[in-house]
Amino acid sequence: MFQSFHWSQPSPQAPPAGERPSEGTPPQSPPQAHGGSDTDFGTANHDAPDTPEAATRAPRPAARERPRLGLALGGGAARGFAHVGVLRALERAGIQPGVVAGTSIGAVVGGIWAAGKLDEFEQWARSLTKRNVLTLLDFTFGGAGLIGGRRLVDLIRREVGGIAVEDLPVVFAAIATELGTGHEIWLTRGDFVEALRASFALPGIFTPVKVGGRWLMDGALVNPIPVSAARAMGARMVIAVNLNAEVFGRGTVIQDHGGVVVEAADAALEEKKAGFTAMLSPERLRRQFFAGRGTTDGPRGLSTVMIDAFNITQDRIARSRLAGDPPDIALSPKLGRIGLFDFHRAEDAIAAGMEATERALEDIQSSMVALG
Repeated sequence: MFQSFHWSQPSPQAPPAGERPSEGTPPQSPPQAHGGSDTDFGTANHDAPDTPEAATRAPRPAARERPRLGLALGGGAARGFAHVGVLRALERAGIQPGVVAGTSIGAVVGGIWAAGKLDEFEQWARSLTKRNVLTLLDFTFGGAGLIGGRRLVDLIRREVGGIAVEDLPVVFAAIATELGTGHEIWLTRGDFVEALRASFALPGIFTPVKVGGRWLMDGALVNPIPVSAARAMGARMVIAVNLNAEVFGRGTVIQDHGGVVVEAADAALEEKKAGFTAMLSPERLRRQFFAGRGTTDGPRGLSTVMIDAFNITQDRIARSRLAGDPPDIALSPKLGRIGLFDFHRAEDAIAAGMEATERALEDIQSSMVALG
C-alpha cells in the first residue's frame, strides 16, 4: 500500500565529501541520539564549501571568497514545501549554503536537501493528492498525540538509510523543544531521521519523540525561525524563511469587541436539548475532531483549532526572536492562500518560495559581496 509513495528516482552518488568542518558547535550540549549505521549517504551531492575535495569537482563561482551562508528555515506545516522553491532558486543562482538550521517542516526540507535527496522529495511532494495524504497518517487515539508519525518516518528512512546528522556534508541542526523543561534542543548529531521526527512533533498532533533520554517535541515552541542557531554554527550571513508572514503578519490588537448575548444563550440552550447521548455519539466526535460543525462560519475541527493556535503562538515568538537577532535577508513567500493541511498543493508552495527568493537575489548577492 505504501510503496506508491516511494521516492523512486535515486540521486547519483558523488565521491566522499571528507570531514565536515569543526567549527560551529552550538553553545549548549545537544542530546545524544541513536547513532546511524554506516552508509554511503555522506556522499550527497551538496558539498561543504571548505572541504579539500571540493576544489577537484565542478567549480563554483568564487566559493572560497564568499562569506559562509546559513539558512534558517521556519515551520509552517504544508506551507513548508516553499522551502524547496527557496533552495531551487539559490541553486540556480550558484549560491551554496554551508549551514542549515531548520524547525519543524523546515528541518525536514533542509535536512533532505543536505542529504542530497531534494530531487526525489520534490517529485514525491508534487505527486501528493488529498486522498493519498491521508494514507500517510497513522492515527493513534488515546496516546500523547493524534498521529504517531511512524509512516512518515519510515518513508524518509527508506530513502536516506541510517545516516547520522554529523555525517551530512553541510553543518545541520534540527531544532526541538524538551517536554517538561522547555529547553531549546539543537540536534546536531545522532540519528538523522529521529532528529527530523522530533523537530516536527507538533504538540497534540504528533506524539513526542525520545532522543538521548529526552522527550522532544516541535522546535517552533521556542525558536520558530532559528537564525540564532545558524549564526552559532558558523554562518556569517543568514537568510531566514518565514512561512507565516503573510498569514499572521497583520496581527494587531482589537481594543473593543463584544458578542451578542442572545445568540450565545440560544446556542447554549440548543446544546442542552441535544443531551449527553448525542454529544458523545461517534459521528459527533468525528465532526468535532476533524470536520467541525459543517458550516463555513467557525472552527473546522479540534485538530485545526490546535494547529491554528500553535501557529499564532509561533508567529508571536518568531517576531520576538527575529527582533532580537534579525537575519541578514528575510524571505516571506506569499502563502496566505495555502492552508496548514494543504499538502496536496506542493506545486503552489514551491512556486511561492522560488518567487520570493528570486525577488531577493540581488539583495542576497549584494550582501555577500559586502561581507566578503
